[in-house]
Amino acid sequence: MALDITRRRFFRSTLNGAAVTLALPFLDMALNDSGTAFAATGTPIPVRFGTWHWGCGMNPERWNPEATGANWAITPELQPLAAHQSDISVASGYAALLDGRANEPHISAVWALRTGRAPRTKEDIQDPSFDALIAKAVGGGVRFRSFNMAAAGGKTDTYSTTGGGSFATPDLSPLALYTRVFGPGFVDPNAATFTPDPQVMLRRSVLSSFQDERATMIGQASIQDRAKLDEYFTSVRELEQQLSLELEKPAPAEYCEMPKGAPKETESSTEIGQVIANHKLFTDILVMALKCHQTKVFNMVFSPSNSTLRKAGSADTHHVLTHQEPVDEKAGYQVGATWFSGQSVEALAYFVSRLKEAKEGAGSLLDNMLVYAHSDTSYAKEHALDELPVLFIGRAGGRVRTGIHVRQPGTAVTKTGLTAMHAMGVRAGSFGTQSLEVSSPISELLV
Repeated sequence: MALDITRRRFFRSTLNGAAVTLALPFLDMALNDSGTAFAATGTPIPVRFGTWHWGCGMNPERWNPEATGANWAITPELQPLAAHQSDISVASGYAALLDGRANEPHISAVWALRTGRAPRTKEDIQDPSFDALIAKAVGGGVRFRSFNMAAAGGKTDTYSTTGGGSFATPDLSPLALYTRVFGPGFVDPNAATFTPDPQVMLRRSVLSSFQDERATMIGQASIQDRAKLDEYFTSVRELEQQLSLELEKPAPAEYCEMPKGAPKETESSTEIGQVIANHKLFTDILVMALKCHQTKVFNMVFSPSNSTLRKAGSADTHHVLTHQEPVDEKAGYQVGATWFSGQSVEALAYFVSRLKEAKEGAGSLLDNMLVYAHSDTSYAKEHALDELPVLFIGRAGGRVRTGIHVRQPGTAVTKTGLTAMHAMGVRAGSFGTQSLEVSSPISELLV
């Protein structure tokens, strides 16, 4: 007799007259022949998207590969990622074009890259960032539209915005993120039974009761207030949708592994050792959350654009060193500042390795994901707007080519953001404004 292996994957029997349920490990026979979807339902394995940011850039001559295409050699500052070269594509030469406006250090380039418009101040940022556009398109059907994490512990360490001056609030504590995801509100997607939480039912009911008042208030508001209310009620609707999901039994998550326990509370610090430790904890929690289908989109900020990283016992930050440290005559670059950049890439390598180790379908979590890694400048000593470092990591479920180097000197950096959107199925016709407006992605990177 053939077994019916479905996504629910439970054995049910009786023992001394009592019902017994035994959860099975996920078996490859539950996948289709290509390992890209679940055989019982045909549901594709979800494709996720994330960004990974570090501050104060790199040294272009030590970062950019010489050869383009597939035969590029790893460079000194990409060396920590050597083991993952086949999973990474390098995009070089891209620039933040300001149309004659002044370069506002640590603001202009990073927000031009993220939103397609270079602001003078953070208060001028009104356009949504491309990660938010992706989250709006693909982030539904899960508890959390997106995760935002700040390993260096800054409350403003975020480069994600839904527009209208509304910025994502980053998680600063790995324990807080763990509790929010795997605490009382978490439901094991592979549990045999499900009982809705009465408190969730009450919260959903309270929000729904304001429907009439909401419509009346918008009808009476001025144009300016209507825009503010629309932004506010959009967030309320997202909360309603999240609560609705929590009132339904979640779909089985075949590779979900229940956490063994909460991490210990850690210090929020800019000291490099503590930042690395917090980043590792955030990464491990994120991997579990992705495998358990809690979110599809995330933003990891290893360090802010004006990198606050410092060594223990020193007040000199990475940012300070990029401006005050002389170039070493023998090495040809700022040794101390470059060390911090190297630590950042080492952290990125850990991040990639954890995604790659997580088995999913015929491959890994990394295969079903696109990670867009970038900084806010290239040569930080000059706040350079050209040669901005961008890495495409992961295959996005087969939509992205990896292991290649694409170089387009002087091209608007928004082309990389549009490419990420197209890879995630967001068919935006264009992205950016004025000289930053682009209408076609990087074709070499898309399958």
